[in-house]
Amino acid sequence: MPAPPTFPRGRFVWHELMTTDPDAAVGFYSKVVGWKVQARKDDSAYRLWMAGSSPMGGLMRLPEQARRMGAPPHWMPYVAVPDVDATVRQAQGLGARVYVSPQDIPEGRFAVLADPQGATFSVFKPAPAGSPPPDSDDVKVGGFSWHELVTTDWKRAWDFYRALFGWEHSSSMEMGPGNTYWMFKRGGGTTMLGGMYNKSAEAPPHWLCYVLVPNADRAAETAARAGGKIVMGPMEVPGGDRIAGGLDPQGAAFAVHARAAQAVRPPAKKKKAPAKKTKARAKRSTARKTKPKRRR
Repeated sequence: MPAPPTFPRGRFVWHELMTTDPDAAVGFYSKVVGWKVQARKDDSAYRLWMAGSSPMGGLMRLPEQARRMGAPPHWMPYVAVPDVDATVRQAQGLGARVYVSPQDIPEGRFAVLADPQGATFSVFKPAPAGSPPPDSDDVKVGGFSWHELVTTDWKRAWDFYRALFGWEHSSSMEMGPGNTYWMFKRGGGTTMLGGMYNKSAEAPPHWLCYVLVPNADRAAETAARAGGKIVMGPMEVPGGDRIAGGLDPQGAAFAVHARAAQAVRPPAKKKKAPAKKTKARAKRSTARKTKPKRRR
């Protein structure tokens, strides 16, 4: 009998949009990233985002209790752990808050937490019958290829997530005075999962989930036409990839990513060629140059 599939600790395995208008969100994301939606077999209001025949994430209405607590529409990543209950206890000891206590669903067991800076995420132990998602390098168009923590103190956030999920530092780059973009990978792995950095003053701490698209510039244009607001890019990042990000019509932060090998860049602006002189203009110009000066 084959062994059940394994979900390595610290891997992003699911992504969920909680929004105030699920139907409007379906219209928006189907245009921007090409997803379809599929109802669950249990006839619940929860729907699945589909890229072809593969489920990419979930869609649900933002719970009223969450709205009363001030939660805006948002995307929430799910991270695989071997023991949800033990991970929740550890997270609390590290300063996290519990929004949804550990509970079972048909797909496994999960809990919803907020890290010490306030960004929400879920810990999840999938059921044995589940299929592991691909690593970030193997993600196909329509899948989630990068995860970015926008926070108030990336150093403290890094200490928290490293202890909780065993993530390891992979590389970093400076973003300006006092700010660093800190990239990480799964412990023992080679594939980079995402990065973290300190946010601007107006943005609440959150996880930004990037969807792989063929053309980031076109996706950004489509998002703007469909009622979204682009606040980042489109732009090229080190390595040649192109990204763009913004807010969907309900206010949830989203981002798109095109890899360097497939990135379509906007055409360079052509420089205007100097105007060619006509014979008449050339004669006038020559005449002006050779015309004798008047003597006083």
